[in-house]
Amino acid sequence: MPTIVELPELIAALPAERRWRFNRLFRVDRVIGECRVPQTMRAWVESQFGSVAAVEHQTVVRVTNRVTFDGALFNPLRRWRPITLDDDAERATRDARSAAGDGDDRTPVAHALPLADDIFADPTRTTTEDIFGRVRGEYCITASNIARWEGQCAVLIFDEPNPLAFTRAHLRDYFRTSLAWAQRAHQHDPQARYFIWLWNGGLKGGASIPHAHAQIALGRGMHYAKVEMLRRAALTYRAQHRANYFDDLQAAHDDIGLGLRVGRLRGFVYLAANRPKDTWIYGCALDDDLADALYDVLGALIERADVRAFDVAVLMPPLFPLFPRVADSRPEGDPADEEDWSGFPVIVRLGDRGAPQMRSSDIGAIDLYAHNTIATDPFEVKRLLEGALALR
Repeated sequence: MPTIVELPELIAALPAERRWRFNRLFRVDRVIGECRVPQTMRAWVESQFGSVAAVEHQTVVRVTNRVTFDGALFNPLRRWRPITLDDDAERATRDARSAAGDGDDRTPVAHALPLADDIFADPTRTTTEDIFGRVRGEYCITASNIARWEGQCAVLIFDEPNPLAFTRAHLRDYFRTSLAWAQRAHQHDPQARYFIWLWNGGLKGGASIPHAHAQIALGRGMHYAKVEMLRRAALTYRAQHRANYFDDLQAAHDDIGLGLRVGRLRGFVYLAANRPKDTWIYGCALDDDLADALYDVLGALIERADVRAFDVAVLMPPLFPLFPRVADSRPEGDPADEEDWSGFPVIVRLGDRGAPQMRSSDIGAIDLYAHNTIATDPFEVKRLLEGALALR
């Protein structure tokens, strides 16, 4: 199987038409970085990285998405760089197999969580509710977000507090309950139509409260900036190349061996990743097929790729049709009047946020302001996913 270091050769070996398609989507640069290891460091370098030669002569592959300007700098050697661990967190965490579920609905590896002050344990008593009420699912319940980031935004609190302990039935219910909440929110505010679903898995994933929960929101006027940017980039690509950007993106990843089949859906391990193990799944709706695909992929990453903290987002076209203009609600000529969402799929995107016991953040200035640094080879992630998905 290839590695990310061999990406230029993989591209060069493609038939001309496929190579042209890949190159209009991505720019790939491979560079060599060299350094000298002093004698005083050689023993430590060999212990930490495997060999002195691997450190003194390193290969970095830079991938840039020419359409969206996502970008990733791949150097798998970085996974062995020294990190500082939090001893308390290390002692507090443990891996265990859950007894829940059977062979086709296995719960991923569990992770112990300190929940002594779990304010989501009894949400009807300790969380606010939307003025149109709560939505109760089979395995979750909504709460109004007490520190709002949107006019209509809620927290979907899972009954199971452990973000690494979920079943296929859980995820199906989370999506169904979220859609029911969105219907109520839209009835309350008919101008709100842009839905987004977000899950920060664990404190390292960005959650402010350890108890597992998702964020759901319904925005007005225009979609959230990064979703809107993706839509406009896809429209520009279609105008320039008379092709669907999302179809071509899938095909380019298929061509070099990073495409995935997940149940009835398709996806890929993204080359211009913003976090390690950045995986996309294309769906048609926030439905059971999408929930099952997320279950399979996220579960596989937890079981086989040591994911312990993660972020998941569902990006999708407006959930509701444009409501007739209300006087002064939007200026004349608002771009929302003529939005073109044709060919834009429902997209699940998920990535790894690093070991919870790491004291340092998994992102820094280079990731925020320049180019994302990725220590995990996407071809290795694909191999792990293929092996795990074949057993699910």
